[in-house]
Amino acid sequence: MKKVLFAASIVLLMGVSAMAQRFCYVDVNKVLERVPDYKAAQDQLDQTAEKWKQEIAAEYAKVDEMYRKYQADEVLLDERARKQREDEITAKEKAVRELQKQKFGPDGALNKKRQELVKPIQDRVYAAIEQYANERGFDFIFDKASSAGMLFANPKNDKTDDVVKKLGY
Repeated sequence: MKKVLFAASIVLLMGVSAMAQRFCYVDVNKVLERVPDYKAAQDQLDQTAEKWKQEIAAEYAKVDEMYRKYQADEVLLDERARKQREDEITAKEKAVRELQKQKFGPDGALNKKRQELVKPIQDRVYAAIEQYANERGFDFIFDKASSAGMLFANPKNDKTDDVVKKLGY
């Protein structure tokens, strides 16, 4: 009986504590869609990506043409010439894959350009969210649009040090 009463009191205290905190959410995607600079940056990124996709597609077309020509000539080539042409095709294909990685990979030029163009806008949005939270007295603001989770947390609600002390460290 004592355990049930204890558990019920903990749940009640947690509920009262949670009611004292103010929560809200923001759809950051909708906010960004309404920022003209963001739309312009996205358009610029899309144009750049499309240009690079066309360049890469043209390079892959060259690889395909090299392979078709090799297949047509294969019966006329000796072993050394076949090996040389295969190596040329393989090298060209590897170079195109490397170009694709340089442009579109995780550390590629497109991501760097996105950081350059979009990050300052996102920083402005997050600063506005933090300012709004402080002005309106919100303790937590979550992002509805993504799995990013929390956009703002009032530092007074950070109980990390309390838990560390509880552990004796």
